[in-house]
Amino acid sequence: MISRVVTSAILGIDAIKVEVEVDISYGLPAFNIVGLPEASIKESKERVRAAIKNSGFEFPNDRITINLAPADLKKEGTSFDLPIALGILCSSRIIKDEALKGFLITGELSLDGNVKGVRGILSMAILAKREGIERIICPKENVKEASIVEGLRVYGVEHLLDIVHFFKGSKDLEEYRREGSLFEFKRRDENLDFSDIRGLSHAKRAMEIVASGAHNILLIGPPGSGKTMLARRLPTILPPLTYEEAIETTRIHSVAGTLSSEIGLITERPFRAPHHTISDAGLIGGGHVPRPGEISLAHNGVLFLDEFPEFRRNVLDALRQPIEDGFVTVSRVTHSVTYPANFILVAAMNPCPCGYFGDRRRACTCSPSMIRRYRSRISGPLLDRIDIQIEVPPVGLSELSSASDEESSEKMRERVILARRMQEERFKGKRFNFNSRIPPRYIKRYCLMTPSAERFIEEACERFGFSPRSYHRILKVARTIADMEGKEIIQDHHIQEAIHYRAMDRKFSI
Repeated sequence: MISRVVTSAILGIDAIKVEVEVDISYGLPAFNIVGLPEASIKESKERVRAAIKNSGFEFPNDRITINLAPADLKKEGTSFDLPIALGILCSSRIIKDEALKGFLITGELSLDGNVKGVRGILSMAILAKREGIERIICPKENVKEASIVEGLRVYGVEHLLDIVHFFKGSKDLEEYRREGSLFEFKRRDENLDFSDIRGLSHAKRAMEIVASGAHNILLIGPPGSGKTMLARRLPTILPPLTYEEAIETTRIHSVAGTLSSEIGLITERPFRAPHHTISDAGLIGGGHVPRPGEISLAHNGVLFLDEFPEFRRNVLDALRQPIEDGFVTVSRVTHSVTYPANFILVAAMNPCPCGYFGDRRRACTCSPSMIRRYRSRISGPLLDRIDIQIEVPPVGLSELSSASDEESSEKMRERVILARRMQEERFKGKRFNFNSRIPPRYIKRYCLMTPSAERFIEEACERFGFSPRSYHRILKVARTIADMEGKEIIQDHHIQEAIHYRAMDRKFSI
């Protein structure tokens, strides 16, 4: 008898409908799974066999063939365990085939029959809604995530016996009903606030510009100058996630397996800070079975790369395309997957290997050639893609002991939200929302300047040798500064301030 169970496979951050077809026929005992299964699915044979036996059912001593359709799509993961087990029980006439219709079923099985959580439930729930499937059965620890999709009936199970009794009609499964508001903005950490940082007014101003226009920034300063403090507080002045952004961010973290079972929906902007020893696959994404990298986990949030020159050169250069495009495509022989990667890059570095070049308090011990080699680890094309590059000097004792109150993140965020609203109105109907994402062909339309501002930037480009990409970046930053002042036309002082934020191009030479 052939039985069919509907489940899904994950490709990138999307789910694809998969039918688990089970055929049990007479012949020598065998258990074969076809349909391009990866190793984790091939190993499910032993988990399924043990789970069925330990749940009190007799495992068929016949020829079992499992087909995962469509057969030309590679499938991986442990979410096929429960559908395969139910298909076998259905073909063994323990469960009626009609009972499984109208359900999308997913879950991993333990050897004793317990059902464990799986990755990508939100994408599967979205697929079920799109395919007109109204009911989904998933592990109990995934029900909060699945319930995000409106109009879908979600049932959580803890053991194989629960679902078997449910389909036999001898027991009901409790439908999960969400309590309270699904989407509620939460601050990342109440202990992080820009009011904690004394002094560094120019760096705070730069961070506000970064947040207003979604620009990338490079912080250059000696150890202890406050670079990490600035970076970690950037999410506190970013606008709250929209519902659409929260859904997309949650899907990425769900597929990557980093989403807690206690959190149904991510409502705060991600902040990712990978160590400088990370590989290119870890940062960009990839692997034998592609997974989202750190840049995708930072989607709609902040990616902080401390000790920027210490990252391997190939890892840093791999950032160039995602920074420009807002997504990354990982290609394999049989398929390719695309992950969103629309993040704000905050990089931090010392001015030299010892860290004290230009510091008035301590003498630098590095030779000019050492400093040049250190800075050359960051390629010119990558620097061109970083809109703002500023020096962060150490804060003096007088500023640290000052009794004056510093501006809070709340006040800064209010101004950021106003600047972003101007951009939303300006770019309504376009595929980009922020000044930093303006394509080159739209620069002239949206970055209108006064005649004197045009002359100023032309002279600056000749003097400092800015590349065409740097020229465009300066205009985009100037556009954001003008928005923060509520001006539609870019003026001289906007251009001057934007050029001031090109430290590596302007004056950071030996």
